[in-house]
Amino acid sequence: MIEPRVSTVAVDGGEMTIGEWGDPAAPPVLATHGITASHLAWLRVAEALPDRRVIAPDLRGRGGSNGLPGPYGMATHAADMVRLLEGLGIDRVQLVGHSMGAFIAAATAARLGDRATGVVLVDGGIPFVLPPGVDLQDAITASLGPVIARLSMTFPDRAAYHDFWRRTPALGPLVDDEAVRAYIDYDLVGDPLHSASAPDAVAQDSREFYGDEAGAALDAITAPTAMLWVPRDLQDVEPGLYTAEAIATADERWPAIRTRFVDGFNHYTIVMTPAGAAEVARAVTGQTARS
Repeated sequence: MIEPRVSTVAVDGGEMTIGEWGDPAAPPVLATHGITASHLAWLRVAEALPDRRVIAPDLRGRGGSNGLPGPYGMATHAADMVRLLEGLGIDRVQLVGHSMGAFIAAATAARLGDRATGVVLVDGGIPFVLPPGVDLQDAITASLGPVIARLSMTFPDRAAYHDFWRRTPALGPLVDDEAVRAYIDYDLVGDPLHSASAPDAVAQDSREFYGDEAGAALDAITAPTAMLWVPRDLQDVEPGLYTAEAIATADERWPAIRTRFVDGFNHYTIVMTPAGAAEVARAVTGQTARS
């Protein structure tokens, strides 16, 4: 496991924690994580991109940035990413985002215009469709319920948190992997011990996965864009966050986005296992070759 270089950059309201891997002179890739994750979600992807400078922030309200205040939402996160790039002196960048981070990558690319050299969306970024007659909060609970429930829990020690994750079907089999263990341990803070993710941030951000604001961001992207989607969700259950029908509809609306189904993975393992990370890295490097 390659340890990141950890530092902070100034954004509105305080300092944002970032992790970096790779040569600072290498082509930069800005990697944005999921709704309750951190920069350590990108450990395996960074290892799979040895010729890139991978820059992964702890997003506002998460990890080492959990003290940054609201408001949250994709526009705020995208503004944070622009400030981060300015703080690091980076003009042009490739963007890769997982889950909520894919929505942020799209919103950031829309702001950057031709300064974005490419965009890779991993199991996210394309707006979810609210089924007829289904309440928005009910839809969020159905897809993120166990994730949200974890934020109100406390744990007597790290071993108890490891046991909690071991019982989750999507990530449980990987708890003893050193990269996954580092990711889990980093999330545990405070006294009593609890997740570093701020519940208010999760509640506000999750509402923006539906509706047309995310679609408008995709409309505005001018860089080459790819989207990877997987068959199983956060609980390792089929279908995943996207169905084949939803992707077909997205292909019609955004024909410039290259969508690719990646079989054999769930929402976590597509970025947090060496095999999944290799698929993400292939999308990043292949896109760079075309840009």
